[in-house]
Amino acid sequence: MRHSTLAKAIILALVLASCNTAVVAQAQPTTVAAQPPASKLPPLTEFVGTYTYQGGIMEIAAPPDGLYAVIDGGKYPLRRKSADVFINGGGADVIFHRGADGVVNSVEDNSGRYPRLSPRITALTEAGFRPRPAGSPPYRYKVPRNLRDGISVGDVAKSALGTEAANRIVAGVLDKTWPDVDGVLIFQGGKLVLEEYFYGYDRNTPHQMRSATKSVVGAVVGAAVANGAISLDEPVLPRLGYADIANPDPRKSAITLRHLLTLQSGLDCNDYSASSAGSESKLYPTADWIRVMVDLKMVEAPGTVGHYCTGATFLAGRIVEKVTGRTLPDYAQEHLFGPLGIRRTDWVWNHDLTNADKTFGMMSMRPRDMLKFGMLYANEGRWGKAQVLPAAWVKESLSSLSTVENTAYGYLWWRMWLRVETPDGPRRVYMSAAQGNGGQKIYIVPELDLIAVFTGSRYNTGAAPPNKIMAGVVLPALLKARGIKGNVGAPVR
Repeated sequence: MRHSTLAKAIILALVLASCNTAVVAQAQPTTVAAQPPASKLPPLTEFVGTYTYQGGIMEIAAPPDGLYAVIDGGKYPLRRKSADVFINGGGADVIFHRGADGVVNSVEDNSGRYPRLSPRITALTEAGFRPRPAGSPPYRYKVPRNLRDGISVGDVAKSALGTEAANRIVAGVLDKTWPDVDGVLIFQGGKLVLEEYFYGYDRNTPHQMRSATKSVVGAVVGAAVANGAISLDEPVLPRLGYADIANPDPRKSAITLRHLLTLQSGLDCNDYSASSAGSESKLYPTADWIRVMVDLKMVEAPGTVGHYCTGATFLAGRIVEKVTGRTLPDYAQEHLFGPLGIRRTDWVWNHDLTNADKTFGMMSMRPRDMLKFGMLYANEGRWGKAQVLPAAWVKESLSSLSTVENTAYGYLWWRMWLRVETPDGPRRVYMSAAQGNGGQKIYIVPELDLIAVFTGSRYNTGAAPPNKIMAGVVLPALLKARGIKGNVGAPVR
């Protein structure tokens, strides 16, 4: 499927090619060394270290397969151009500078020049290039721990997935058939039967969700609608309180929450179009993302055409803040995470929505909590005896309400399918999914009693592994165990 690894412009600020600002001058003297013959290129270890970067920290690592920039756990490959010059994923030069002593002292890209703080990197970053620590014993399956957190656990050998499939999944991560998979959780038959972590992660580490955050925003909006704070179909821009809005248009005045949640606002916002004034790459450097969004021109009537527009999610979240008088994270904790037994200290979310927000509106969650979120939707909004979200809201959220990137879309949830090869020929398995760049996935397949959660760090490659693991291992095993011969599920309308 086209959206299996949605390439997000959010990464532009995390990759070494984020904006065209002036180069920052360095106080200490540096020179760009003359380039030696290819046979005498300096070893990659000379560039390893910790550097400042855009108000934070960047580490440069040199595992056996090349040079990488590591920012907030994201690993971004750098391709060598010459002795001290590399090319990042955006095609921009990354230049390492040396002092008079010949030692690397800074790195420069098209956003500025940044000093090297240390020739060392953290143990966690080093661990990020090995699925398991060197010298680890051979993998042996263990039943997931029962943490009494509302998630039942069970033995995979007693599930429809089976031991063989579980072992294949883990073996493929360990031998890097499926690279940069940080976590795998398979909840099948009402029990968590496989829970494994890699690359230095564990069950207590909040992981970046990237655009899977959108599905969480959809849930918080659903809570606000259910609580009577706002109607799904009322015009919403007046709720933001701007006295004047650029590019006035009767169509703009008709935008509702429903249009925002289905990515059919009609605004000039398309993350996949370089010419779109509201695309992420143009939004993030600005001081007020909401102001930029409401000032956009209209290009279609609301509710007619879907475009992948992260700014629409920000608008929906800010409207909830305006009508409830609460920050979106605080409202989410009270009406969504709290009822699921998720503590405020278990997740991270900054909803500042300005260029000061270097997490770009994205939240980080622990994988088990991502599973709880998936379970909530699989159970029609129920958690235990509590109806956290209305069943009707959940059903509509997981329906096909628009088309985005040639794929059915609900309320900030994808309605997708995967092609599965079987002895009787290829089959389609339909599912709902929350998805984020790098391999962040929550899949819900009710017909197979399956919820699968993946986290990963395969950013900006177009080849994050979870869809391949699902189509190649998980789904074939379940179809075989259940004796299913045809397609599974159908496009929900």
